[in-house]
Amino acid sequence: MKRYTFSLLVFGITISAFSQANVNPDSIRGKMQWFADAKLGIFIHWGIYSVNGIDESWSFHNKKISHADYMKQLNGFTASRYNPEEWAALIKESGARYAVMTTKHHDGVALWATRQNHFSVAKNSPARRDVLTTFYKALDKQGIKRGAYFSLIDWSHSDYPGFLKDSNHYTVAGDPQRWQRFRKFFQAQINEVNTAFQPALWWFDGDWEHSAAEWESASVRNQILQQNPSAIINGRLQGYGDYETPEQNFPVSRPKYNWWELCMTINNNWGYQPQDTAWKTPFEIITIFADVVSNGGNLLLDIGPKADGTIPPQEVQVLKELGKWNKKHEEAIFGSVPGLPQGHFYGPTTLSKDSGTLYLFLPGATTGDIMIKGLSSKINDIQVLGTQQHLQQKIVGKISWSPVPGLVFINVPQAVKDPYMTVLKLTLDGPVKLYRGQGGLN
Repeated sequence: MKRYTFSLLVFGITISAFSQANVNPDSIRGKMQWFADAKLGIFIHWGIYSVNGIDESWSFHNKKISHADYMKQLNGFTASRYNPEEWAALIKESGARYAVMTTKHHDGVALWATRQNHFSVAKNSPARRDVLTTFYKALDKQGIKRGAYFSLIDWSHSDYPGFLKDSNHYTVAGDPQRWQRFRKFFQAQINEVNTAFQPALWWFDGDWEHSAAEWESASVRNQILQQNPSAIINGRLQGYGDYETPEQNFPVSRPKYNWWELCMTINNNWGYQPQDTAWKTPFEIITIFADVVSNGGNLLLDIGPKADGTIPPQEVQVLKELGKWNKKHEEAIFGSVPGLPQGHFYGPTTLSKDSGTLYLFLPGATTGDIMIKGLSSKINDIQVLGTQQHLQQKIVGKISWSPVPGLVFINVPQAVKDPYMTVLKLTLDGPVKLYRGQGGLN
């Protein structure tokens, strides 16, 4: 992952992709529908960095460890307890609709048996096998879409203009033939992954080190889509992606672009690091997830397996608890659209696609009266989602001769409270109508 502060106050990458890649926006919208409905994906950072439990690639980039010592971790990557069927079953249980695996990080170590003359766990580690094929097949059995993370940069490749050796320092303009050799290499690896696994989603990383022209981003995009026309691509291809990927940072106001995905860790690191015990609780993850969905985005929640292929129990627990909550509240999340604009309700909301059903997510341990402002629609029914309990409403402050709607108060009893976040289902008399005026006679 790229370590930087991402601002959500940027323009939508989808607009950039359409203009630069000469893509029909309507065709993009069509193939993006599954992504818009999916809401939840699981990110998996697995690689040799899990052997010592250190930063993936960045540990040698930032000189916490030498490159030579970092690469010695190849000798400890065994995958001896790796069970892709168990991984896929856990991902399914979480409620996720897609999973993104790190096929290759910036360290250049491929998790498949690459035909290029470079590092792979199949050739250079005790695992002695391609660990991607069995994982993607296990995802298929669970009905989960395949995602492939791929680092464009490769800090271990002799032809990449890196920093490891004096001989690696060169400019693209100063040695175009050498850069062309690297371009052929990384594009050949992309073609290998695309041909062997046909990912539904490509998650590129590392594009910040070179321009779109130097990466040949348009060619990379076309190469993928010629073979796999339905594939979607994240926004880290220098303007040739389909959706935006803020990292670890939460939107305060609703993002303006069409599709976006918050990628986030369960503790503070992407890969397995035993010293990192800053685990997010299920309540915190569910609260963040509800906020993301309410604002029209997806959550790509990361796990970092150990070198033997086992997943830390804290991450297992979070995914299982998230799955229980998702199962109970499925209709308010998956396939929903963003809810009410800010100011109408103090908490996340979503709507059904016909906007005739409004879902209210009650933050924390909310009980007692909650309030909705500016709802002109009539409420026909209020149900505590996942239960048979129905609640009553009280309209306060409605003046018969004024077009301004009254305030809607709903009393939520303690007995119906969900352990993490209660969701109310409001069935309206038609598509939602909102009052957005200033009060009075407006």
